[in-house]
Amino acid sequence: MQENETGILYVVGTPIGNRADLTPRALETLCGARAIVAEDTRHVQRLLADTTARMERVSLNAHNESERIPRLLERLRMGEDLALVSDAGVPAVSDPGGRLVAAAHMAGVPVRAVPGPSAVTAALSVAGLPANRFAFEGFLPTKAEARRTRLRAIAREPRTVVLFESPRRLKDLLDELAAACGPEREAMVTRELTKRFETNRRGTLGALAEHFAAHPEEQRGEFTLCLAGAPEEPAESGMATVEGEAVLAALLEELPPSRAAKVAARITGQPKNALYRRAMEWGGVE
Repeated sequence: MQENETGILYVVGTPIGNRADLTPRALETLCGARAIVAEDTRHVQRLLADTTARMERVSLNAHNESERIPRLLERLRMGEDLALVSDAGVPAVSDPGGRLVAAAHMAGVPVRAVPGPSAVTAALSVAGLPANRFAFEGFLPTKAEARRTRLRAIAREPRTVVLFESPRRLKDLLDELAAACGPEREAMVTRELTKRFETNRRGTLGALAEHFAAHPEEQRGEFTLCLAGAPEEPAESGMATVEGEAVLAALLEELPPSRAAKVAARITGQPKNALYRRAMEWGGVE
């Protein structure tokens, strides 16, 4: 490297389970970097256990990003190449690292991708659901109101949706999705992708919820869920659906028809005019 040149921040994809999925280029990049910036440095040690490489490892996680990033940028400016990895898959995708990547761009430091395995694309490839367009939601919020808002949006999303979930919350997620999207919506639950006990189970949300409730031994490991998109409806059917009417009826107990129709349309995505006509048919008075 020429004097006064900046280093390069390499964003390196690593295996999501099976260590044999580490690419030759990823291994070469990791062994050639001045330091590996990792979510968990112990993960790097296990990943490189079969090599003689003994490079420096620096931890970077949600708790120390603010403190570590300035020093990492300084090292990059001084010409050191750094390799960023997460515990599994591609860094900055539902994992730490995004702030460092953004800071490197702002500082004029080159950022290079070293692609690797991804739970998102791996799950989509075996789901048998449309994957030409999809929406990645990652982990849903844990706070109740934010979670309900996101579930309502997912229920109306026409693209295939990919979600991550932890073992202890899988059953709750399936129940919530069945309630929001209907129990007949198709989905695929993948468990422990690329690992010894990989399981890919497809069915309706209702059937999947029943299965995992009856098989707690399968509620272990890392989960990726692919959800079929909402059926596309005519842009303006001029009709209020059963869902829209149910929401409208509840709102009419507290609001005048025009306001109730407006709020119901925002919640359900139904045509406001159709909802207002239905409210007036029910005897609504402004």
